[in-house]
Amino acid sequence: MPETRFGVDLITFYHPQFWGVGDYDEIVELRRKDPLAMWERILDGMQAAGVELLELTFPPADWHSAVEAYGSAVAFRQELASRGLALKSGFHIALGWGADTDPSQAADEAAAYAEFIRDAGGDTMVVGPPMRRSRDAQPPLFVDHAYMSTLADILHRVGDATVRLGVKTAVHTEAHSVFCTQRDVDLLMTLTDPVYVFMCPDTGHLTLSGANPSLVMDHHRDRMVLSHWKDAIGAMPQVPIDENVHLAHREYFRRVGAGSIDWFAWNRLVNETAVAGVTLLELDAVPDPIGEMRAAREYIERALHKTAAPRVDDRELDILTSAAAR
Repeated sequence: MPETRFGVDLITFYHPQFWGVGDYDEIVELRRKDPLAMWERILDGMQAAGVELLELTFPPADWHSAVEAYGSAVAFRQELASRGLALKSGFHIALGWGADTDPSQAADEAAAYAEFIRDAGGDTMVVGPPMRRSRDAQPPLFVDHAYMSTLADILHRVGDATVRLGVKTAVHTEAHSVFCTQRDVDLLMTLTDPVYVFMCPDTGHLTLSGANPSLVMDHHRDRMVLSHWKDAIGAMPQVPIDENVHLAHREYFRRVGAGSIDWFAWNRLVNETAVAGVTLLELDAVPDPIGEMRAAREYIERALHKTAAPRVDDRELDILTSAAAR
């Protein structure tokens, strides 16, 4: 088994309580006033949690604010290296991609981001796909062969633009999106060229969608270039797919080892892929991101890797083990 490098998607740090403010808008305001102070606190938190790799996400901890804080992608990379950290990937929101999207424009926007990712030391751009519509929405959105073919065309242009820069485009399995079930994955992966389009499965989002992450990925392991390790308590009931759906997800997410996912099966599958040795932890905005990452890392090291990891807290570990056994 390869040595594990732990990482985190920076949305994990987006809870107002961590910043001592009232809401997300106030976190954005902190970035506006002093982007360097914001980044220093995030990087300090990563070091305290014992995670090495990071994935950029949407604002405020996005690539634009990294440039504001450090001046350039290269300077950001140097700052990370001085702390024993490294960039792995960047999350790219593509909610608006569809029939009206100009593939060339989408590719140009992605290339600009991919250039930053490359210069800052990363190798993957994770695409957050368009969302479905609620079942009773009018007009309805049918995620059929025609719809997926249009999305595949855009992904091909984007994937070609980023791979030329040494960055792979990987589609994220987002709950309530057009890419969240076994059928969605099978269809889009069939319609896309494996030379240009890859996958970043998210275990928590797949579980919320009623899918089994290990079964979904069993036939697509060769397309996996990164994965988000996040637990969940089970499938979500039907909810409106609106601007609040991502907030609704959070009630069902858990840190690794504290939900319903079979992590032993997932760990075995990942170890048979090209991403073996990279474990990117994620939770959607938690009050104590450092404690949650420590606990998730400890569970993985002790339960899955069976290593003599440094102890975090015996009482917390007992809680984790009991929750995972339920």
